[in-house]
Amino acid sequence: MSSTGGSAESRVAGQLSLLTAAVDGLLGADVVGLSDAEVVDAIRNLERALRRAGAVSHRLVVESVERSLPASFGYRSPHKFLVDVLRISAADASARVSAARQLGVWHASTGESLPAALPDTAAAQRNGDIGADHARAVSRILRKIPHAVDADDTKAAESTLARVARDGTPEDVEQAGHRLLAYLNPDGNLGDDIDRTRRRALTLGRQDTELMSRISGELDPTARALLDPILAKWARPGMNNPADPSSPTGDAEHPTVDSDVLAAAAARDTRTTAQRNHDAFSAMFRAVLESGILGRHRGLPATMIITMTLEQLERAIGGIATTASGGLLPIEDALALAEQAHPVLVLFDHDGRPLHLGRRRRLASADQRLALIAADGGCTRPGCATPASMCAVHHVTDWQKGGTTDIDGLTLACDACHARVDDSAAGWVTRTAEGRYPGRTEWIPPPHVDPGRRPRINHRHHPGELIDHARRGMRAPREGGDAVP
Repeated sequence: MSSTGGSAESRVAGQLSLLTAAVDGLLGADVVGLSDAEVVDAIRNLERALRRAGAVSHRLVVESVERSLPASFGYRSPHKFLVDVLRISAADASARVSAARQLGVWHASTGESLPAALPDTAAAQRNGDIGADHARAVSRILRKIPHAVDADDTKAAESTLARVARDGTPEDVEQAGHRLLAYLNPDGNLGDDIDRTRRRALTLGRQDTELMSRISGELDPTARALLDPILAKWARPGMNNPADPSSPTGDAEHPTVDSDVLAAAAARDTRTTAQRNHDAFSAMFRAVLESGILGRHRGLPATMIITMTLEQLERAIGGIATTASGGLLPIEDALALAEQAHPVLVLFDHDGRPLHLGRRRRLASADQRLALIAADGGCTRPGCATPASMCAVHHVTDWQKGGTTDIDGLTLACDACHARVDDSAAGWVTRTAEGRYPGRTEWIPPPHVDPGRRPRINHRHHPGELIDHARRGMRAPREGGDAVP
């Protein structure tokens, strides 16, 4: 492992200073006067340098993990540490940590260097011949090689793909990889329980601009065997059709389902198989929530909690409501749900609610938690997107230090962020904001995140705030001129 001595520190700092100076020089350089060939050479040389810099990043990630820096600063994983220190996305941080695991040089407890998991791919990146996309393409192919394939063949496959990557594009690697997989497993019969366990997954994507969410994944044989008979009954033609008021709901073979009514609904049913599967899932989700089988979650009944403004309720059309799990729901759909399930819609006016408990009790009441779900929307630590349903109630001023269980002294924080609140130099500090966002929770970062320790507000769950602030700035009178429209 690397030395922490002053000489090593000065050498690394000196090299980074030279790199910064070189970038400054390039930013100020005149590229207009370059010839066409010189522009192409500059693009190519810059790309090679950036690829090699990626290998340096792997070394630093390895060093931070082997020194347990994330844990010492209160982080549960290296990628969460990178998100805060570098202000990058969770996906980018995860990709960097994964790349470091596969391409970086790690060390045994004795200090001995271990070979990279993908040695030829790592060497190609260190030379600047391939980039991060090439390496990810190699990794994706290797993950698909069955566990039963001989280790020497797997090693040879990695070497082959790295060679293809040096001369081609990431797409070329993918194409070559598919041919390689067919060669290694020509009969397609080498998969075993280890491979199936590794591949099982179910991913729920984020809502898009039309509030739709994409589901993707792979079911193992057991999950598929359990699902098939359920869909055979719940996704049967005519069942659980939201576009048909006369469509029976629930299980097609339940005693309360009239066979003649079902047959008539099936004759009217124009949905595709995929749409019937979707509607069956929706009906099953509703049935599970209404059954009460889920019990309680963080002190509240496990049900949907939807917040909207009083104006939205009175207008009953237009706009978006918010769920405690961070989802978005058109007002019309929220009101339709409220007609069939109670309680599904919660409005807050604070009248008659026991929200101020002082020092009488430490734990927040259900009423206070509901109010915080509406007010905070989710974890209040800057940059955290965890929804309210996955958060705990946190005392802005710690209970042990005299904090009160009053609504204006409470906030939401997910378990990971809650654990990082600490008055020590490595911890975050919370306080109630004044000024532009009065009453909101400010988080003061530790020095490794921001040496200036400037207080921050989380706008992830309140995107309209920044938009409104920008609009007010645009309308503000210009210096010596009229207001901006």
